[in-house]
Amino acid sequence: MTLNDLYHKASALRFLTQEEGIFLYQHAPLTELMFIADELRKKQVPHGKVTWQIDRNVNTTNVCIANCKFCNFYRVPGHPEAYITDMQTYRKKIQETIRWGGDQLLLQGGHHPELGLDFYTKTFRQIKEEFPEIKLHTLGPPEVAHICKLGKMSHREVLTELKKAGMDSLPGAGAEILVDRVRRLISKGKCGADEWLAIMKEAHQQYITTSATMMFGHVETIEERFEHLIKIREVQSEKPADAKGFLAFIPWTFQDVDTLLAKIRGVHNLTTPEEYIRMIALSRIMLPNIKNIQASWLTVGKQTAQLCLHGGANDFGSIMLEENVVSAAGAPHRFTYKSIQDAIREAGFEPQLRNQQYEWRILPQIIEEQVIDY
Repeated sequence: MTLNDLYHKASALRFLTQEEGIFLYQHAPLTELMFIADELRKKQVPHGKVTWQIDRNVNTTNVCIANCKFCNFYRVPGHPEAYITDMQTYRKKIQETIRWGGDQLLLQGGHHPELGLDFYTKTFRQIKEEFPEIKLHTLGPPEVAHICKLGKMSHREVLTELKKAGMDSLPGAGAEILVDRVRRLISKGKCGADEWLAIMKEAHQQYITTSATMMFGHVETIEERFEHLIKIREVQSEKPADAKGFLAFIPWTFQDVDTLLAKIRGVHNLTTPEEYIRMIALSRIMLPNIKNIQASWLTVGKQTAQLCLHGGANDFGSIMLEENVVSAAGAPHRFTYKSIQDAIREAGFEPQLRNQQYEWRILPQIIEEQVIDY
């Protein structure tokens, strides 16, 4: 096994093994990895633009019984700060989102012990009836698994009903690291790796567009990171030929401020900018069947994310008119619709507004610039 052999294999869009990926991680100079990944980006995304989005992350509820050790957002049932978002609040936030140029809600929440399928289908239908133009990027495999458990229903049954009610796409939330050793340590109350993957397989069978994520920089090993990448790649390989499947892969770093992982286990995010860029490049190299690789400016900041655009990433994600979960664990970074485009141009690329399906949008007239230009 030599670096040049692996570079040629990657350049031909062939699948590298776990061992080959680890070898590149451990031995390849960062500049060479970035070059290979950048060349692959040019092949897979030949228009050369860097895409971005305007949407809003609205939480259905903060009540959760999963007890993830990296989450500061959730509240246990009966907590005085517990809430379930009502339609009046959705209505106000959607109207603001549309006024600010957004076209989508990312709707996620906790594993509420009393909120089953009926709650979500009614919520989705009411939103769609009042705001048919708004896309719903909703829940995630762990929430789908929780709904299945509450209703004693199959993945197929639940996803079918959610899609009928208005689910436009399924986020890759709750993946963390798709190895059960890791999940037992950091997110024991969530579905296991196999169920997460099975739900995504079923979503692809139903032609529900999805994304995939990886949260790293906590208790996982390098070997487990690459096991995660290969599992994602295998699910993508099994989708129907005409289904979009995983449209994007988003690796992001564990945020440790005031989390139980940091307080009790002494686990801190020690990921360096170089390591993050290395993982972005290797994501592009290891996942030749996933077209879009997103740099997580929210967790690594502007400058590191800009460098990622020269190391395999082609997407800058959303400006996030609202985001509560990752921010609660210390992510301090923010973009406006102006500054995200400036950052992309500074990196040497042309910004292009998109929707969740990676279709291009014309930048709408932003009426209340002062509200989101914080």
